[in-house]
Parts: sequence; C-alpha cells; structure tokens
Amino acid sequence: MSPTPIDLSQFVKTYDVRGLVGSQLTAEVVEALAAAFVDEVDGAGSDVIVGHDMRDSSPEFAEAFARGAQARGANVVSIGLCSTDETYFASGTLNAPAAMFTASHNPATYNGIKFSRAGAQGISLDTGLAAIRDGASAYLSTGITPAPVAGGFRQLDVVAGYGEYLRGMVELGDIRPLRIVVDAGNGMGGLTVPAVLGTAAGLPALPLEIIPLYFDLDGTFPNHEANPLEPANLVDLQNAVVEHGADLGLAFDGDADRCFVVDELGHPVGPSAVAAIVALREITRVRAATPDADIVVLHNLITSRIVAETIEAAGATAVRTKVGHSLIKDQMAATGAIFGGEHSAHYYFRDFWGADNGMLAAMHIIAEFGHYDGPLSELGTRFTPYALSGEINTTVADVPSAYSRIVEAFASTAEFDEFDGLTVTGNQVQDDAFWWFSVRPSNTEPLLRLNVEAATRADMERIRDRVLALIRA
Repeated sequence: MSPTPIDLSQFVKTYDVRGLVGSQLTAEVVEALAAAFVDEVDGAGSDVIVGHDMRDSSPEFAEAFARGAQARGANVVSIGLCSTDETYFASGTLNAPAAMFTASHNPATYNGIKFSRAGAQGISLDTGLAAIRDGASAYLSTGITPAPVAGGFRQLDVVAGYGEYLRGMVELGDIRPLRIVVDAGNGMGGLTVPAVLGTAAGLPALPLEIIPLYFDLDGTFPNHEANPLEPANLVDLQNAVVEHGADLGLAFDGDADRCFVVDELGHPVGPSAVAAIVALREITRVRAATPDADIVVLHNLITSRIVAETIEAAGATAVRTKVGHSLIKDQMAATGAIFGGEHSAHYYFRDFWGADNGMLAAMHIIAEFGHYDGPLSELGTRFTPYALSGEINTTVADVPSAYSRIVEAFASTAEFDEFDGLTVTGNQVQDDAFWWFSVRPSNTEPLLRLNVEAATRADMERIRDRVLALIRA
C-alpha cells in the first residue's frame, strides 16, 4: 500500500488515464486501476483484454494490470504489442472489455490507459471512469480484496485478424499502383502498416509501394514526437514525399489510432477534408446496400463547414457533436451514425463498433485516390474550399471575462451558442461572406482554444486577429 495518499484525479482525465511514469503512474497504481476496472465492468469470471504500445514502461504496466484484474477474478487476454484500434478490434470481436496502455502522442515520460467496455464502447468520467478512479483510490488505501476465484491468463495474437477485417471493409486490390511514404513516428504504425497494407501478416500483396519512415518501435521517439497534429512533426514526411516522388504520405500518431495525410506536393490534406471524403464514401456504400436508409453522419463542431455540406449534399443527416472521443462513441451508438469525423483526425466507423480507426481512414483515402485520375492535391483542394485557422491555444486566467469581451464585441454582428464552449457565427448576407469561430476551454489546462473559419483567408485572418486580441486583453 502507498505510504501517502495518491490523488488519482491529477491523471485520470476526462476520457482516459494519462500521467507521468513513476511519480503518478506506478505498477501499484495500475494494479488498483485494473481491479477497479474489473469491478466497474462486472468482469469477474469473464474475459478482459489488455494491450500495450512500445513505450518502455508499457510491458511492465500491462503485467501489473493483469495481476490486478486477475485478483478480482477476470480472465486476462493479453494481445501484447498493438495499436489502440487493435484493442477495439479485440474488444469488438470477443465482446469483452479492454484496456490499452499508451500515452498516444505524449512524450516518452508519460503513459496512460484507454478503457473500453465490451464491444469497444468508450468510457469517460461521466460513464464509469470516475467510478474506476474512486475504486482504485480505495484499493490503494486498503489493498485489493481478492475475488473468491482468481482469474486466468492467456495470450492472443490479433494482428492478422485485424488486418483481414479491415481489408474486408475497404477494397484496395483494384486500385492503380501508388507510391506512399508512411511516417510511423517510431510508434505502433510500424507494426500495423506492414500487417494491413503489406504482407507481414500473411495477407495478399496490394498495388502499393510503401516507403517506411521511422518504423522501428521506440518509445523514446528519437526522431520526432509522434504527434502529427503539430506541423513540425510532419516536416520529415513532407520532405520524403517530395524526395521520393510519392503519390501521397501518411503519418500516424504514437498509438496509430489517428492518421494524417500529405499530398504529392508535401502539403497537408486537412482532417476536415479527410472526414468529408470518407463520409461521402461511407454514405455511398450504405446507400447502395439500403437505398431507403436514414443515414446519419457525425462531425464535431470545429470541423470545416465542408463536412456538413458534403454529408447533406449526399442526402444524409449531419449531426453536430461536442469534442471528445468517448462522447462521440456514445453519440455513434445513440444516433446509429455510420461515420463520425473530428478535427483532430479521429475517425469513427459504425462497422468498427463505432470506434475510431486511423488505419481504416487511411485505407479509405487510398481507395478513393486510387480511382481518381488527378493528383491528391487536386482532390484535397475540392474538399478544402474555405479558410481555417487551425487550433490556436492561449493561456487565460479568467475565462468568463474573456467570453464577456467576445460577446460584447460581436453582439450586433453574430449569433452565439454554448453547445461546447462558445461558438460565434456571423450574421451572413451571402455564402461567400460567411464566418464562424469557436472558443473552448481546455479540460486539463488553463487554456482557451480558438478555431476560426471563413469563406476567404482575408476574412479568416481578420476575425482570428480580432478574437485573439479580445482573448489576450
């Protein structure tokens, strides 16, 4: 037991566990979290899946999790090294709860846990993670109470099954030959890309030439952080695409559940454009199978306007959601949506248990482009008609005051809603003058996050600069 109480609320976040190795996350803490997780999902006597990424601490933590889960009677199914979406695959196919050890794109000093209920259903603070936190705190104080019957342990390799399942969802055998540079960032894409897009898992060869960049699994991230959302971490991929004359580039984050796309010129294809392209493909596929179906597609409130426009033009219903992956998984189930897209490059699929899957999104882009006659830059431009600022973070001590300044400044020219933070939409007279922006407080830091979109870059920059001045006043 711990000599002093540990405040788990410092690293049990809104959607997952994410903390510093040693000072916050320890083997003892992980055992307690595992025991509380089994309690929350009624896992005694049933399978509970555990997988882990390539971070140095991940194997030790996966073993600690197994001890805690078995102590409370769960039968642990270890799938070993894997991407986060492989744990969703295992959770879906086995219909069992799962825990994935990863800190995603965070630096090497961090680790964490992403929990799922059976069928890859998300768990957030509001849907069970708070109870896991509180149960773990109790176990750290009193010790883990052993179940009447300890759980078992077995190992399971899911890589080949995962690759075969994804190949069954997106046909890539009939596309034109493509040369693709893939930057795995020393993360789990180094394992999953050869298995799914190559032949490493025993699947047939595809008409793809994969040029690997940083495929060695290394949780110290010796080349760059595995966070493609930061422009600096895309530079190596952008240069390699141009150098090799590739048709496109793909970059995965540390646990390979997010994918970013670069065109043949080395320019990023934004996540909103990717979301629009994949949404259109999924709508077309479902409509072909069930012509009269009521089709719903989700997008969070800070994706580009083009996403909702594409969904509605295809005859589907676009549903706007708040930001956050566990929340969107809940909404996928509640609405029966076939697809969901986020600005952060999380993409959710009904036929993947409503969970997000970066590899599946990449395969859709490859398939769409593989039947397209022009360059990817041309295709990407079609789905990027408006100017976006990207997310701009500002440290703010008094969020309500910043909100008040914004509302006062735009009261006569805009409409407001507080669906998720503050969204301000201009009273537009015509489509070519539209603009909107979103200001959202961070869940974990004293930050305000600003996103702006407008019909023209000049208007976007004008609104962006005006709002930033109000935020930073």
